[in-house]
Amino acid sequence: METITKLEIKDNTFARQFETKVESGIVSIEYSFQEKKIFLTKINVPDNHTDEEFISNFLKNIMETATEKKLKVVPIHPKIVLFFKKNPIYKELLPPGIRI
Repeated sequence: METITKLEIKDNTFARQFETKVESGIVSIEYSFQEKKIFLTKINVPDNHTDEEFISNFLKNIMETATEKKLKVVPIHPKIVLFFKKNPIYKELLPPGIRI
């Protein structure tokens, strides 16, 4: 399994998003829950933050959390769908019937 840089991620349940701090502000991934599934709906990044590797690592941290909580992950945002295509090891987190 590839190495994951652990990030300090806050689960902001009020705003329904995972958040982590970067130099230029806060990067967040919005979500919604339905039964035992988490729908990842949007990525918010500061205007001058273009580090795709950081976003990928942020998503890997979220996948670890989903695995620990036994949640299925439904990627809605195109960049998150692309993350699943590039990281097939996380495909077991997809609910039955979702093909990427």
